[in-house]
Amino acid sequence: MLAAQRRSEIMTLLERDRIVRVSHLVNALGVSDMTIRRDLQALHEQGALEKVHGGAVVRAEPSTAEPGFEAKSARQLAQKESIAAHAAAMVRPGSAIAVSAGTTTFAFARHLLAIPGLTVVTNSVWVADLLHGARVPSHTVLLTGGVRTPSDALVGPLAIAALRSLHLDTVFMGVHGMDANAGFSTPNLLEAETNRAMIASARRMVVLADSTKWGVVGLSSMATLSTASALVTDTGLSQAARQALADDVDELVLVEPDEASRPWEDHGSPREADDLA
Repeated sequence: MLAAQRRSEIMTLLERDRIVRVSHLVNALGVSDMTIRRDLQALHEQGALEKVHGGAVVRAEPSTAEPGFEAKSARQLAQKESIAAHAAAMVRPGSAIAVSAGTTTFAFARHLLAIPGLTVVTNSVWVADLLHGARVPSHTVLLTGGVRTPSDALVGPLAIAALRSLHLDTVFMGVHGMDANAGFSTPNLLEAETNRAMIASARRMVVLADSTKWGVVGLSSMATLSTASALVTDTGLSQAARQALADDVDELVLVEPDEASRPWEDHGSPREADDLA
């Protein structure tokens, strides 16, 4: 099992149980005690969890906490890949779209390589680099300027000015959290303002968010739930959350995670792929 896949499994168990023990992970993943401890140390250094004696616990994050791209890349891999594949099926060849920063939208961007004639506007360094590196002849890729955040989004006045001059078909938006009262939110004030400009530039908003984002509230809201024309998430969403979202979102799409998918093996993913157990 690859290190990236193993660490994703650790994060999935941690998000479900709120605490994981080394002994349990050794049995669950079929690897050595030393391998698990190395994984926990790597995830701790990325800011994904807090190490404690004999295991790890969920990292207590204030509303301003903003995990880096690498830390978020280790979470919910199968869910993100299934969400990304389904969202890509909503993209029409020849359309003009915006893609926000985030690890789910990065997974989504890989699927855009097979769709011809797209104009893609993004404030994600990772998404722009992926699309540029693929060199699809019929694609036009526009990267906004701006100040780079810990999650590798370009934000601020330059990005906002660029977005305000555009008229796009659909924005595909990743979010830090979603909540019945706070709506869709992010811990970064400038990113929230930039995302609001991106949303305003498009006729339609599609949110890509795995089920662990429900109930998470960042410092700044960028849109109400009712702003979304569609929300693509996974079947881990609770029944209460499904009802709350169905009342506000025009189209709620629930996808089954594809546990067999290995998205980090394709198109230069930023995740570690060479550390074999």
